[in-house]
Amino acid sequence: MTVMETTSTRTDSCAAPPHPHRRPQGQDSYTISEVVAFTGLTAHTLRWYERIGLMPHVDRSHTGQRRYSNRDLDWLDLVGKLRLTGMPVADMVRYAELVREGDHTFGERFELLETTRRDVLARIAELQDTLAVLDRKISFYADAGRLYEQDKTYEQNSTEKVEKAG
Repeated sequence: MTVMETTSTRTDSCAAPPHPHRRPQGQDSYTISEVVAFTGLTAHTLRWYERIGLMPHVDRSHTGQRRYSNRDLDWLDLVGKLRLTGMPVADMVRYAELVREGDHTFGERFELLETTRRDVLARIAELQDTLAVLDRKISFYADAGRLYEQDKTYEQNSTEKVEKAG
């Protein structure tokens, strides 16, 4: 059973949409090295996710090798998005626990994601302010560079005129 599966018939629709172009068509069983190639995560990170409960219940082959499914890859995609939001790992693990607990945790999951969304919006606003400062500085230096070149050209022309006249 993957972290995305619950005891009810509903599943967590918060998972990111699948990326079929990154996966072989018709395949739903991947080795850890294939998942590393698909996700860019390291094998160490995948094992750590499993250890801390962020990626529990990864299926195993008869020889004990991890076998990831498309649902697991979708879950890892969501985890990657949550990491980009700056969500603490403890909150991601809590979210995974809530998903496993079932539909009765929808409210708590909503609150966790809504809090993260507010944090992301605040960071976006901060980055937009930062971008505006950079744009002003870039504009200043572009204008200053043009004026400097114009002044340098004017000075050269003036020097040449003085030398010819003298």
